[in-house]
Amino acid sequence: MTTVDRYATFAAREARGVSPAYERLSEAVARDGELLTRIDTLPPAKRQPNLLFGVVRLLGGPVEDPAAFRAYALDNWPAVEAEMRVRATQTNEPGRCAVLLPVLASLPQPLALLEVGASAGLNLYPDRYAYRYGDHSLGAGEPVLDCAISGTAPPARRPEVVWRAGLDLNPLDVRDPADVAWLDALIWPEHGHRRERLRAAAAVASAEPPLLVRGDLVDDLPALAARAPREATLVVFHTSVLYQVPPPRREAFAEVVRGLPGHWIANEDPDVLRYPALPEQPRGGFHNVLALDGRPLAWTRGHGQAITWFG
Repeated sequence: MTTVDRYATFAAREARGVSPAYERLSEAVARDGELLTRIDTLPPAKRQPNLLFGVVRLLGGPVEDPAAFRAYALDNWPAVEAEMRVRATQTNEPGRCAVLLPVLASLPQPLALLEVGASAGLNLYPDRYAYRYGDHSLGAGEPVLDCAISGTAPPARRPEVVWRAGLDLNPLDVRDPADVAWLDALIWPEHGHRRERLRAAAAVASAEPPLLVRGDLVDDLPALAARAPREATLVVFHTSVLYQVPPPRREAFAEVVRGLPGHWIANEDPDVLRYPALPEQPRGGFHNVLALDGRPLAWTRGHGQAITWFG
């Protein structure tokens, strides 16, 4: 995929109907030869729209108006480029716990959670958050995760988690203001509710920080999984992570995770982790596929705002 295609696709597939500002920016960048030339000097993995927009936000630049964004990015390109080379998109959206919960609650309890691509580990606390599936509420406190659910009943319980760990090439610490600032910068401009959710989830994680290990999803996963308590059900999971992994490493990861005891939950782009004969996607924007042990179960929205169970 060319950089032009990448930005045009992001605008049409992911930002449309979700972030008007990022839809406008992506379409503008896709038509801007000078910006595209600069972006193309970066390694392919560093050319993502989310990464560019997040870095500009982190540096204090404008992301609402394409002309102001263009002027800032070009005038400050050395700083923008330097940040893009050393950072990765590490969106740590706790709202995704709402689409994981129906599967987590169905597994033999208690659970030992191991998240691949964990960022700061905010998705490792599905037992601590509150949920609202339409009129059905579950749990108390903050954050409250709202999720539209169809095709299955809302979960009746939260899971019992006795061990939580994350694996990431660059784990973040919610107790570090600089790391939280990067997580905030990755939230799309209009999404004030997600910023509030980030702060509430960070408070939960700060009170009992998870075990976060710096490592590779193939080479280092078995050793971390071996540290899970044997009396608990091991659950290896990941959400919107594998698009950053080259296809051969995705295949190697799938082979490794299938060989582990316990269960594997994937919540990924269907073009990244492919399944045969999926039903038609619901209308209303881009969806991931939620799968358990390689079996697709449901369509999910990218930030956990909806889940549509397969019939």
